Amino acid sequence: MTAGAPLPPPAAAEAHEHSHADVSGGWLRAAVFGAMDGLVTNTALVAGVGGGGAAPRGIVLAGVASLVAGAVSMALGEYTSVKTQNEQLDLEVEKERRELERNPEGELAELTEMLRVRGVDDRLARQVAVQLSRDPETALRLHVLAELGVSPEDRPSPTVAAVSSFLTFGTGALLPLLPYLLGVSLLWVALLCGGLGLLTAGAISSRFTPRPWWFAGLRQLVFGAAAAGITYLIGSAIGVAVS
Repeated sequence: MTAGAPLPPPAAAEAHEHSHADVSGGWLRAAVFGAMDGLVTNTALVAGVGGGGAAPRGIVLAGVASLVAGAVSMALGEYTSVKTQNEQLDLEVEKERRELERNPEGELAELTEMLRVRGVDDRLARQVAVQLSRDPETALRLHVLAELGVSPEDRPSPTVAAVSSFLTFGTGALLPLLPYLLGVSLLWVALLCGGLGLLTAGAISSRFTPRPWWFAGLRQLVFGAAAAGITYLIGSAIGVAVS
């Protein structure tokens, strides 16, 4: 570049698309919780019933009953929980909407303060608040997000949560039963399948967290092993007592 030549204009910043994982409590939470619950529940159940001396047919019958009942219960619980959460959010949104209609100046001052405490200068905060408040829906969303910590537009779906938990619970609960269903009537093989399922499910869940895969997998395996061990001891004690 020759002396005195004008400097080139700075490169313009370009917007780029990026995405985030679902953190609103929708399908991801229900799926992870359903899979873990199904694995722990039926691995522990197989350990307890098998430790009590039940025949393979009895273990399969108890395991299938637990799978169906647990999956239905999980689905209904998730649907009711998420539906209630959304209805509560609707109630709070309507309460905030009424406040904006009844006391617009007070809500404008509140929005100004929200911006000010986030580092915006007093005068600019007032100007921005006035501009944003020209659209009632925008002002409503900002107030709800600031006061409740959630966006009215990002609510999870009760149906998606219910279906996710139903499918993943059923899949997790099926793993420790697979050996018996395939004709391998050995308790240790069933528990091994359940343990591998717990390890795998924990490792997969680490994709959505900052934890390393081995930590998440081993943590879930330890939890499941503790549940299965306790249930096995109780089942053995009951089996000896009634024999």
